[in-house]
Amino acid sequence: MAPLLAAFALLLAAPARAQDAGGAPAVPVTVATAALRDLPVELRNIGAVQANQTVLIRTRVDGTLDQVFFTEGQEVKRGDKIAQIDPRPYQATLDQAQAKRAADLAQLANARLDLGRSTQLARSQFASRQTVDTQGATVAQLEAQVKSDDASVAAAQLNLTYTTITAPFDGRLGLRQVDPGNVVRFADTSGVGIVTLSQIHPIAVLFNVPQDQVPAIQAAMAKRTLPVTAYRSDDKTRLGEGTLLTMDNAVDAASGTIRLKALFPNTDNALWPGQFVNASLLLDVRRGVLTVPSVAVQHGPGNLFVYVVKPDSTVAVQTVAVGQDDGRVAMITKGLDAGARVVVNGQSRLRQGTHVTVTEAKPNA
Repeated sequence: MAPLLAAFALLLAAPARAQDAGGAPAVPVTVATAALRDLPVELRNIGAVQANQTVLIRTRVDGTLDQVFFTEGQEVKRGDKIAQIDPRPYQATLDQAQAKRAADLAQLANARLDLGRSTQLARSQFASRQTVDTQGATVAQLEAQVKSDDASVAAAQLNLTYTTITAPFDGRLGLRQVDPGNVVRFADTSGVGIVTLSQIHPIAVLFNVPQDQVPAIQAAMAKRTLPVTAYRSDDKTRLGEGTLLTMDNAVDAASGTIRLKALFPNTDNALWPGQFVNASLLLDVRRGVLTVPSVAVQHGPGNLFVYVVKPDSTVAVQTVAVGQDDGRVAMITKGLDAGARVVVNGQSRLRQGTHVTVTEAKPNA
């Protein structure tokens, strides 16, 4: 019987040791240490990936699509052949234009000879001045006709070159929209082309930042190239490192934001047109500032505060001033010293003087 009574007494005494002097149980909390560190000044927002250049490859002349020289999804270089339109009608038109030009050149040569003979006869009073003038007008008319022929030949040659469709820039081809054997037309208003071509090396990311950040961005861009990092939706997996190219020329009045464009080399194809990413623009790095996790900062009536764990395992409410908070790390400018332990989890049950049991937060938490 005595051992049973002793065990029962121990069970009754155990909760008492986990209680504070007022009888309330100690509150389990997680803490982190306020530390001096270099803090990046970043602007973060959701961004959309788009091709740096994109074009719908269409025909510029009417005709039958004879051949395609690509496979879907192929990488092509500027000038690579994409497709071939039946060139025979345009070759015939060019031949006709060249033949007409040759005929007009022959007439012009003959007219010039007649003008020379008439001029000689007029000097000897064997031809009238009117005959010379008429012959001169004929020469001028034929010269103008030859210039028109030159333009017709050039146009026919241009149309013939349009039958061979080439890539306007380096990029990746999409899915084929028209099969060989179909008749394609330049004036087709349906918006259907042969294939799309997108430049993804480099690739662009567009994202918005608040309009109040425009002066800071402009000042930073004047000093150096600003790095931009793209993350997956988990905001942890890094997809690529790029640089800020430019900002838009106007603020969106509806949202009060301005659009920024960054370019990424994208050598590993981690970024793809149409993809959504989390974009982070690095404006500056503040050296040796006091920081705590953002979750430690609480909002009170008219102020910000943190719960500081004292050596006797009680907490104290400490008012602080925050200079920057990116949602992960907060920079403390007033009210806290380096090395202070602040509560980052379990604040809902705390008040001034509450006893706590402490668990240290993981370094990467």
